[in-house]
Amino acid sequence: MTAMARKRTAVLISGRGSNMAALIEAAADPAYPAEIALVLSNVADAGGLAIATSKGIKTETVDHKTFGKDRDAFETAVQKALDASRIDFVCLAGFMRLLTPAFVQRWHGRMLNIHPALLPAFKGLDTHERALAEGVKIHGATVHFVVPEMDSGPIIAQAAVSVLSKDTPASLAARVIQMEHRIYPLALRWLAEGKLKIDGNRCVVQGAPDIDGVLVSPSNLRLS
Repeated sequence: MTAMARKRTAVLISGRGSNMAALIEAAADPAYPAEIALVLSNVADAGGLAIATSKGIKTETVDHKTFGKDRDAFETAVQKALDASRIDFVCLAGFMRLLTPAFVQRWHGRMLNIHPALLPAFKGLDTHERALAEGVKIHGATVHFVVPEMDSGPIIAQAAVSVLSKDTPASLAARVIQMEHRIYPLALRWLAEGKLKIDGNRCVVQGAPDIDGVLVSPSNLRLS
């Protein structure tokens, strides 16, 4: 019986590539159903490029600044790079560019994003500062399919952390990113294994059991 070919995945970054590194680490296992075939950045000196190169992964830079305000030309160059590497899936990992509806639609059901909040709460930037300002007790991260509206696609996986009384944006971010590094590789695995089914704005993970549990913060709160 012939083994299934691993899905060729591109990771798009703009900075240090923390989640990119987590995906690369997961894909280093030959049994993982996806391989990181390309890391592409819109910033020439993004720290994640050096990490990817050190792991023997092909890198590309498509500097958005050279295209001015011509988003279509920028995305045409990005798509050309993806096509050249025969990419099946795209993972956005700190990619700080809004993509046009046409580009997103081309990758419908094949492009993921990681967001440092429990969507649909705190879409956009500065999520940890906003969570603290709102006084929430539970915060976290979300992996979702990308749709034209920012941070609004079907949710694949979420992980939560308690917000502590002495938290700062930095301390909260440090715990949330640990969760990001756990759920992003898991979501890509499910996608590559064909376990994700989009039903309207919901995503169903086929074969995943329902777990009847409760997450409470503060943790010493007792439920009757």
